[in-house]
Amino acid sequence: MLAKTYGSAVFGVNARLITIEVNVAQGTKFFMVGLPDNAVKESEQRVDSALKHLGYRMPRQRVVVNLAPADIRKEGSSYDLPIALGILQASEQLMTDKLEQYLIMGELALDGVLRPIKGALPIAIEARKQGFKGFVLPKENTEEAAIVNNLDVIGVADLQEAIDFFEGKLLIEPAKQDTRDVFFHKQEAFDVDFSDVQGQENIKRAMEIAAAGGHNVIMVGPPGAGKTMLAKRLPTILPPLSLHEALETTKIHSVAGKLGTNASLIAHRPYRSPHHTISDVALVGGGGIPQPGEISLAHNGILFLDELPEFKRTVLEVMRQPLEERRVTVSRAKISVDFPANFMLIASMNPCPCGYHNHPDKECVCPPGAVQRYLNKISGPLLDRIDLHVEVTPVSFDEMTGQRKTESSASIRERVIKARERQKQRFEEYPEIHSNALMPSQMVKEVCQINEGGRALLKRAMERLGLSARAYDRILKVSRTIADLADNDNIQIEHLAEAIQYRSLDRESWAGG
Repeated sequence: MLAKTYGSAVFGVNARLITIEVNVAQGTKFFMVGLPDNAVKESEQRVDSALKHLGYRMPRQRVVVNLAPADIRKEGSSYDLPIALGILQASEQLMTDKLEQYLIMGELALDGVLRPIKGALPIAIEARKQGFKGFVLPKENTEEAAIVNNLDVIGVADLQEAIDFFEGKLLIEPAKQDTRDVFFHKQEAFDVDFSDVQGQENIKRAMEIAAAGGHNVIMVGPPGAGKTMLAKRLPTILPPLSLHEALETTKIHSVAGKLGTNASLIAHRPYRSPHHTISDVALVGGGGIPQPGEISLAHNGILFLDELPEFKRTVLEVMRQPLEERRVTVSRAKISVDFPANFMLIASMNPCPCGYHNHPDKECVCPPGAVQRYLNKISGPLLDRIDLHVEVTPVSFDEMTGQRKTESSASIRERVIKARERQKQRFEEYPEIHSNALMPSQMVKEVCQINEGGRALLKRAMERLGLSARAYDRILKVSRTIADLADNDNIQIEHLAEAIQYRSLDRESWAGG
């Protein structure tokens, strides 16, 4: 007898429908066809054990399981449940006509208990798109899948519950979730706040500018100056995620298996901080069937690279194209997938190998030329994509122990949101541009016009401070953001002057050269 069930395979951040055909006929042996990987092939043993544990039998006949379309490679253990149900129906141990109304996914333990799967959200979106009545999956994934409306999300704990549901012996209420209520309730809850940071007012200001314009930042300072502490608090002042951004971000984390059990829509902008031993594939994504890397997991959020010069050169260089295009394409022999990668890059580094170059109290013990060699670990093209270079100085004892109340993240965030609203109106005709940092060079000339006084100041600054030519566009973009924060239509001289301060590493004299 022939039976059909439906599952799904995830490619990139989107899912594709997979038809699981099971035929039980005269003969012997079990055959799995349709380009399954080893994890899919091993489902025979898991399904066999689960069926026997629950009192059912594995047919001792010729069983052929076909995963169609047969030219797409299937991977993972999530096909166990639809295969098991297909075998039961094909061997006439399950009598139901409801199997083809549902998309089914789940990994089986040897006793029939279901384990959670990856990619439940994109699979649920595909199920609704294909017109299925519902989606049957492990209970741990129901909150994630219930984000999708107009789809019955049926969570089951084990194979027996699934069988009883399809035979009509067990009524399972579809999981429901008020996505908007849950999403907006979680948006304001943060574990950290800028009010925790004593002193460092100039760095907080730089972070506010970065958040308002979507600018990349590099912080240069000695150990213990507070670079990591400041970076961790940057998400608290970024504009809240829109529902569309939250859905897109949640899909990526779902595909990568980073959501955890009983997870719902991601409400906060992601903050990713990979160790400097990371490989280039782990950073940009890859694998036999490509999986998202850290730059995609940071989509719509922040990628923080601590101790930037310690990262391998090849790892840093693979970020150059995604920083420009805001997406990464991973190509393999038979498949090519796009992962979104619209993130803010926040980097930190010591000023020299010993960490105390330009320190107000401690003396640098690095030999001559060591500072420049250390900075040269970061290539010019990568540094070219970083708008703000900020020098972080140690906090004094009086500032650290002072009782002065510092500004909270909420009040800074209000100014950032207002500045982003100005940019949203400015770029409403350009859907790919939503912040000042994304402006191409030709648009900078149009949007960032300065008067004669400002032009003279910028020329004098570039000549006296030895600023490189690549600093020109960056200064104009940052000054445009500063003007937006000041609610000003035109870039004033004071906006330009402040922007010039944030090009430390472009100064020819910075490393003592």
